[in-house]
Amino acid sequence: MDKIAALREILQLDPSNAFARYGLAMEHLSQGNTEAALADFNALMVQQPDYVPAYQMSAQTLARTGQTAAAIAILNDGIAAAQRTGNQHAASEMQGLLNELH
Repeated sequence: MDKIAALREILQLDPSNAFARYGLAMEHLSQGNTEAALADFNALMVQQPDYVPAYQMSAQTLARTGQTAAAIAILNDGIAAAQRTGNQHAASEMQGLLNELH
C-alpha cells in the first residue's frame, strides 16, 4: 500500500487525526500535487485551528505558487494560532515570510 492510501485509510478510521491529515498533505506535496495538498492543509486548519504546521506549510506552498494574497491571509491566521498555542518559533518564522511577501 502506498503512503497516500495508508494515510487515507487512517483518516477513514479517525477523520480528526491531525498527524495523518498533515502527513497526507505533505505526501501530496512531495508528489507534486499542490491542489490536493492545499485542500488537506485547509481541511486540517478547519478541523484543528491550532495545528500550526498546517498554516506554515500552506502559506509556503501558496507563496511558492504565486498566490501571495492567499499566503498572507493564511500567515495572519497562522501567527494568531501560534501565539494562542505559545509557539513563538513558528510565529517568528511565519512573520518573517509575511515580511518577505509585503
